[in-house]
Amino acid sequence: MRSRSTSRLLCGARLCLALTGLCLVFSALRPLAAQPMQPPLSASIEQILDDEAFANAWWAAWIMNLDTGELVYERNAARSFIPASNTKLYTTAAALDQLGPDFRYHTVVYADGPVVDGVLEGNLIVRGSGDPVIGGRFNDGDRTEVFRAWADSLRAAGITYVRGDLIGDDDVFDDQPLGYGWSWDDEPYWYSAEISGLSFNDNCVDVTIEAAQTPGAPGRVSWEPGGTDYVRVINRTLTIPADSSLVEGYARARGTNVLELSSRVPAGDIDEESLTVSNPTRYFVHVLRETLLRAGIPVEGRPVDVDDAPIKPDYDGGALRRIAVHTSPPLSQIVEVLNKKSHNLYAEQLLKTLAAERPLAPQTHAPEEYPPGSAERGLAVAMETFARAGVDTSRIQLVDGSGLSRMNLVTAEMTGAVLTYMWRHPDPATREAFLASLPISGVDGTLEYRYRDDFMRGKVRAKTGTVSNASTLSGYVAGADGTPYAFVLMSNHYTVKTSEVREAQDAVVRLLAHPR
Repeated sequence: MRSRSTSRLLCGARLCLALTGLCLVFSALRPLAAQPMQPPLSASIEQILDDEAFANAWWAAWIMNLDTGELVYERNAARSFIPASNTKLYTTAAALDQLGPDFRYHTVVYADGPVVDGVLEGNLIVRGSGDPVIGGRFNDGDRTEVFRAWADSLRAAGITYVRGDLIGDDDVFDDQPLGYGWSWDDEPYWYSAEISGLSFNDNCVDVTIEAAQTPGAPGRVSWEPGGTDYVRVINRTLTIPADSSLVEGYARARGTNVLELSSRVPAGDIDEESLTVSNPTRYFVHVLRETLLRAGIPVEGRPVDVDDAPIKPDYDGGALRRIAVHTSPPLSQIVEVLNKKSHNLYAEQLLKTLAAERPLAPQTHAPEEYPPGSAERGLAVAMETFARAGVDTSRIQLVDGSGLSRMNLVTAEMTGAVLTYMWRHPDPATREAFLASLPISGVDGTLEYRYRDDFMRGKVRAKTGTVSNASTLSGYVAGADGTPYAFVLMSNHYTVKTSEVREAQDAVVRLLAHPR
């Protein structure tokens, strides 16, 4: 339940919005000295954050006028808080700053043997680059379009049969599949997908459960990519009365690809969920093999993770023949999906891409302390951007790229420094890509259903963040006179509903946007 004082405050804010035009008319008719005194902005913010609903919670806030550089308000701005998905602001800022908005991934297919009468007497090797978006997202939902294009490239190279294995090389990254400190019980769900140098379909299968028309009957289960037997599905779903509420039930034991579905779905309804797979590299080449077979190019061998291959591919020896190259969309488009949808996998892939693509600065620790393609190395590289932004990197603690870990600790003024740096970035294309990646109030992403009134729609660009008992909102808002503000609002350790924390965050942002 929202506290009474919070309800009174938010209702008052809505009433003030309704009367704004009338107040402006009256203000023009009387002397300045006769105008009623408005409470200072800081006092209004304090009233919101000090509500009794948050008596056992911590708030941090930082607000700056980006035109003047004036710090408008701060509260606990130098204390460490769990940022949740506000961590993605750091990851995308570092990636755009150091790789550039036009950076693209290149995934290459090689053959390692001769072709005799259409038969490749050897293996096909797919060398991953860390591309997170191979699948349907940028192909109008066609998950295997890239794989079918590779089938065409094989035919163009005179290959209609592959005698050897189909090897997936993910060595651009290390082999740590999950972020540091991630919760074990999140593993089946799309937001905790495994990280890999070869990724396909967000490293998930997309499951659909269609309830029967009669309660008591099992639902009908299907999944995409259709026809893949990489997963085994156990259907324990049940149709319940149409006026009942959906009860979701999914499980995948660690290290397996057995999906157990036990959802209770109202009659006539559909339940859809993306569920993770174990070993995305093998998943990638498994589905590729199935696609080639359907395209009339059988692969006699097995789909193999390069870690299980007897001999590592030698890309510099001249024996490999390049068959096809897939080029990703530019980084500017990838970070837009990442921030608007708060996509954890994309953030983790980007962090490790920094590790793979960028050298460590000389002042950092010796490179051998950070495994190639690791999150640790990526964070060490990213610190160069944070230092340029004015962040005290000796006091920041980041362990992943997405914010799923509760071991991340930042301050509100650190996040404010990153926002300010990107707002003033010397490269206009980098600045624009960062701003365009943020959800827009009342329009898209994680802010689509917040600030939907006509006054606030489109005025806020900000990143949300939520893990248990932690909620953050940071970004930019336009004041009534067009003044741009950067703001950071962080709450930790609350025990009320997260919706109440978000209402308080929104009330503060409305104060910045509303004429006083």
